[in-house]
Amino acid sequence: MPRRASFLALLALLLLPPRSGADAQFSIVLRGGRIVDGTGNPWFQADLAIRDDRIVAIGQIPPAAGEREIDARGLIVAPGFIDSHSHSDWLLLEDGAAQSKIRQGVTTEVLGEGFSAGPWKGKLRAKSVRFGNREELISTLGDYFRLLERGGISVNVVSYAGIGNIWQSILGQSFEAPTSTDLREMKALLAEAMSDGAVGLSTQVMMPPGSLATTDQIVELCEVVRRFGGTYSSHIRNEGLGIFDSVKEAIEIGERARVPVDILHLKIADEKYWGRMNEVVSLIDEARRRGVNVQANIYPYTRGNNDLSSIIPPWAHEGGASQLLARLKNSADRVRIKREIREGVPGWYNHYTAVGGDWSRMLINGNNPYKGLTMDRVIALKNAGKNPADDPLDVLLDLVLECHGSVPTVFAHHSELDMNLGLSQVWSSIGSDGSAFATNGPLRQGQPHPRSFGTFPRVLGVYVRERKLLRLEDAVRKMTSLSAAKLALFDRGLLRPGMFADIAVFDPDRVVDRATYDEPFQYPEGIEYVIVNGRLVIQKGEHTGAKPGRVLRHNNESR
Repeated sequence: MPRRASFLALLALLLLPPRSGADAQFSIVLRGGRIVDGTGNPWFQADLAIRDDRIVAIGQIPPAAGEREIDARGLIVAPGFIDSHSHSDWLLLEDGAAQSKIRQGVTTEVLGEGFSAGPWKGKLRAKSVRFGNREELISTLGDYFRLLERGGISVNVVSYAGIGNIWQSILGQSFEAPTSTDLREMKALLAEAMSDGAVGLSTQVMMPPGSLATTDQIVELCEVVRRFGGTYSSHIRNEGLGIFDSVKEAIEIGERARVPVDILHLKIADEKYWGRMNEVVSLIDEARRRGVNVQANIYPYTRGNNDLSSIIPPWAHEGGASQLLARLKNSADRVRIKREIREGVPGWYNHYTAVGGDWSRMLINGNNPYKGLTMDRVIALKNAGKNPADDPLDVLLDLVLECHGSVPTVFAHHSELDMNLGLSQVWSSIGSDGSAFATNGPLRQGQPHPRSFGTFPRVLGVYVRERKLLRLEDAVRKMTSLSAAKLALFDRGLLRPGMFADIAVFDPDRVVDRATYDEPFQYPEGIEYVIVNGRLVIQKGEHTGAKPGRVLRHNNESR
């Protein structure tokens, strides 16, 4: 439709006499809010009208034109936030309400880092999940998407295909190098996942199985991603002393495969290299100048979440958890493991040395008896009354044994100044690296990182309002249209007539995170309304119970 005809049609719509109730022109009208539209442009004051699942008008809307009228005066009306890095994959099957995310203003979750909810094939047997009152088997990413749709979700969902699934479906727990036949089978599996709607390939190449893949092999897999117009997302090999080579590798993969690259939770996670984020930024800027579309996402915290088992060298993980536990019980293997933890292994990112061997900078946060304790306190408890005391590394290895191979842990390993520099780059979006927990019920689990409850309000409250690191409009762009463009979600992430009505409405003077490392189960303040696909999910700060979220399959016009 020509622009003039489109304008006249919209004008005629707005000049219709007001109606109410079932005859109302619009489903919802937001009145008098400050529109921050997601482009980065300065805010402006206007009404916004929604019909069904779309934004249909922005401007001066006739009185009483909406079936539901919301007074947004003094509030910011923004596109719903897109969490570009989330781990809610399985929690959304337990409870699709997505409480800790939707209450932050998140309307779309991007899943599938390293391991995704599919495929589960070949040597990686179909995954059995509890769904309602029955067990369901998932063998493809499409199976997972269909379960989400059956159960209902309050947020939209996008997912990558994880290299862990692709790799282990063909090679299982073996650390053997793949043959050319193996790689062909991996590419076929990836193509199937992309056909199911995956947005691209995500690699966690810091630890096995992703770390087993060479640069050349990842480039070959990304040829499939290019055919489908997808994106390559990477938790890079080494965020510490290998940060520069690891960023270069991610850039090289994008350049050779001719695919966009998104580096997950960009940081410098080793105190020896703190203060050198400007060099990382230069690598990305230089790549972009020569035409490589490389970007990154960041969370606004200086502590990351991993596992105490990541302190154990990669070779000890071959064969899976059972073989790891067997090696921890073997005296000769244990001697080697402890030596390599202390001295390091070339090319391996070592969380222990990254925090300077300081046990107080490791906070246990999983579902185990030690959650909420730093490792120095655990070591003191374990050594109480012992003379001589056990080697702290033996305490660590025994703890991994006791917890059957996994001890989720928060590591204080990067700096505020580096994080701020990364956060302020034009190409950095916001990703929580968190999950959709809840403050009560079955999804109040463990001692999660506070980013699961506070990432987006923290950006707005701390880094926009209090510290003024970012303009409000720039922060909103990082949370919305920037991520939408990365994912080819061109019908979301902006406030424009015709776009899907995913909207966050918040008080700029009150919005802030409340979750802490000691008390993470706290929802944020100041998020007043959240609308997903035209339906209210958060109303005056409370969840309505609505589950209008959708699976956003890549390249699917019907979404």
